[in-house]
This record gives sequence, C-alpha cells and structure tokens, in this order.
Amino acid sequence: MMKLFDNINEDVYRAYVFWSAILVGKMLVMSVLTGLQRFRKKAFVNPEDIASNPKLKLKFDDPDVERVRRAHRNDLENILPYFVIAFFYILTNPDAFIAVNIFRAVAVARIMHTLVYTVMVIPQPARAIAWLVPYAASFYMTFKTVLYFL
Repeated sequence: MMKLFDNINEDVYRAYVFWSAILVGKMLVMSVLTGLQRFRKKAFVNPEDIASNPKLKLKFDDPDVERVRRAHRNDLENILPYFVIAFFYILTNPDAFIAVNIFRAVAVARIMHTLVYTVMVIPQPARAIAWLVPYAASFYMTFKTVLYFL
C-alpha cells in the first residue's frame, strides 16, 4: 500500500521549498520597508519611538507608510494560504513542469506586486495583474487538490 508522502515528486518539492523560501524572505523585507518609510517620513506610532526627540509628534496616517503596510497585509492574506494549498497540491503528484512553473509564477508575481505597490508605483492594472496571477494559481491548486482527495 502506497503512503501519502511516497507520492511526492522530489523536484516539485524542491521547487516548492525554494520559491516558498524566496517568498518568506520577501515578506521579511516588508517589515524593513515599513521601518524605513517610518524613519524617512518621521511617522512613528509609539511614544517610545519619539521620546528622544520632543519635536516629533505621533503620526498614524502617513500615506507612504500605510501603502507599505497595506502591501504587507496583502502578503499575509495571500501568501500564507498559498503555502498551505501549494503543499497540499504537492501531495496530488502533479505534473512536475506545471507545478514548478506555478511556484515560479506565484513568487515572481508576488515580488512584482510589492514593487508596483510600494517601490515604483505603477497605475492599474499592473498591481491587479500581479495579484491575480498568484490568486488564480492558488484557486487552481485548491480545485485540483479537492478533486484529488474527493
């Protein structure tokens, strides 16, 4: 009798781990970007952050800081579920070419999403496309996984 984890293609799994690690690194960079924006704009939200400089005031609504925070939140809302469904998808023994390219496309699109949302703001539909590619990929993997385990 074949066990569930015997079904995993090593190349697919390696691609999943590699591209997932890239996305984790990208998400970690978002915290740094938020901090950099706060210092650049002097938009601090905690009293201890301005205690050494009485000229500064707390600032909760800087548009540039909020833009980075929204992009980070979008990552949390989309990348974390992707990690789960992509792992489940691996258990379906998908075609290696398709799976590896899905993982690549998702990572590249999420990086592009961050770039067009926070670094070099580009008018729509750039951000929408960069969001839609990983969303559609996650939906596809969800559909294939549900059908496989039905």
